Amino acid sequence: MKKEQDSPEDLLLALPKGRVADEVLPLLRAAGIEPEAEFGRPGSRKLRFTTNVPGLEIIRVRSFDVATFVAFGAAQLGVAGSDVLMEFDYQEVYAPLDLRVARCRLVVAEPAELASSDDPDRWSHIRVATKYPEICRRHFAARGVQAECIKLNGAMELAPGLRLCRRIVDVVDTGRTLQANGLVEVEHIADCSARLIVNRSALKTRPESLGLWIERLRKVVDGA
Repeated sequence: MKKEQDSPEDLLLALPKGRVADEVLPLLRAAGIEPEAEFGRPGSRKLRFTTNVPGLEIIRVRSFDVATFVAFGAAQLGVAGSDVLMEFDYQEVYAPLDLRVARCRLVVAEPAELASSDDPDRWSHIRVATKYPEICRRHFAARGVQAECIKLNGAMELAPGLRLCRRIVDVVDTGRTLQANGLVEVEHIADCSARLIVNRSALKTRPESLGLWIERLRKVVDGA
């Protein structure tokens, strides 16, 4: 029989869909967490999964939503990219551990023909397409640059070619997508990676159960 509500002792771990989850899963398994088989089934529409650990379940949500679920206490644990944490800056989210996977970098990019004569040090006002408007505003404000941020949720690389803007701010792994769309990096904002995050209130009320998984994952990451 399906339980109507969670026990106060249950833990929920929020994982993002896609690449981050793929790279984090081996760490979870090494720490002793094995999701049910449905978790790895291609095309599965299920969003909540049991694990081999009694009282620990996994929810699978969009990468930008992981921090929100944890910040508001819907999930006690999560894995989020440091780019997401920088964008939302939730005070109720504590990130005790860099998992050292899903590495990428947050950059400013523009068309190659523009970059050949452009000097970022001379910018005073720019328009950028990005899914990171808060990071952009803070970054450029610190340099004295006024940034007009156009919020897009994907396909940022199309924006310069369609004259929506001349520059974009996005995460980059290999850089092949930028290259394929005639763009080049012109400014580095931050290096990013996946982080283990916890809800601060839950950590205060349940330090032993949450601390257990923080330390287990820390040992896995450190190779102990």
